[in-house]
Amino acid sequence: MTTSTNSEAGNKLICTVDVVLLSLSEGQLRVLLLKREREPFAGAWALPGGYVHIGEDQGCEDAAQRVLRQKAGLESPYLEQLASFSGPARDPRGWSVSVAYFALVPHPEEALPGQQWLPVDRLPQLPFDHGSIVATAVERVRSKSQYSSLPVHLCPEPFTISQLHAVYETLLGEPINTVSFRRKLDELAILEPVVGEKRTEGAHRPAQLYRVRAEFRQRLRLVGRGLNR
Repeated sequence: MTTSTNSEAGNKLICTVDVVLLSLSEGQLRVLLLKREREPFAGAWALPGGYVHIGEDQGCEDAAQRVLRQKAGLESPYLEQLASFSGPARDPRGWSVSVAYFALVPHPEEALPGQQWLPVDRLPQLPFDHGSIVATAVERVRSKSQYSSLPVHLCPEPFTISQLHAVYETLLGEPINTVSFRRKLDELAILEPVVGEKRTEGAHRPAQLYRVRAEFRQRLRLVGRGLNR
């Protein structure tokens, strides 16, 4: 781990990345937290994060992907830069800047020792400014869920339209008109049927299974707002 030096002020600038890893489980949006092994805040639950390695990382996104691999033990199919958080008070070691990312996985991986998935609305007090980072990420995800295909990255494939509809409703926290929802999916044009595959849902007739088209697995399509109209 490295820090860079601000020669003008004679102080060290701490440059890190933090990753808000989100998933859905039991109808709740959850975030992965890790127990810190070192000071500051040893023993506290915090976001996966770490220093940018100047000699190893080609950029902050590379650093975020490395942090996910090394500290969370996974690769996320969706990773997006969230915002930068900086200032003299966020880290007791000195003036720091963190480039934060959020990542999405379709279902929580089994938590390893020192990890836990917690509902985003029932978090303990988090160190640094990680509480603000999580809140910003949740707001971004819920905002984009109103007009984009982002929620498909939280739905395990293959899925039915009803399952995807439920994911959108969970993220938005309100009912979505079924007809409007299907119309928006047609506008986004991101899904393709899995030929010959159906799933029985309750007492209804078997429903067609879908998956995300390969060209849209990472890229988002944005359309006009109004899923609930």
